[in-house]
Amino acid sequence: MTAHAKNWSQEVTEHSDAMDLEPHIFESADPHKIALSLKRSAEHSRRRRAEPFPSAMSMLTFYINRAGKNLPKSQLAVLDRAKDELRKLFGREED
Repeated sequence: MTAHAKNWSQEVTEHSDAMDLEPHIFESADPHKIALSLKRSAEHSRRRRAEPFPSAMSMLTFYINRAGKNLPKSQLAVLDRAKDELRKLFGREED
């Protein structure tokens, strides 16, 4: 397997054709900051295919699914909380 094939998800995260992401946003320890950044990126993107909420949630889920096994459990917990924050910011809280 080539280095490019191994790192394709990193390429997607860094050079998404749908959203311009803040550099290293998924490394933040603040779930609210992550959610705000994703919301801002999704709302300002002219290249996304879906509405802002599903686009932002999709990018966050993509990152968790692809990087998850290599992330510390503490950062996975932050990213899971960022999902809840994203739902709140878009008024999509689950009852």
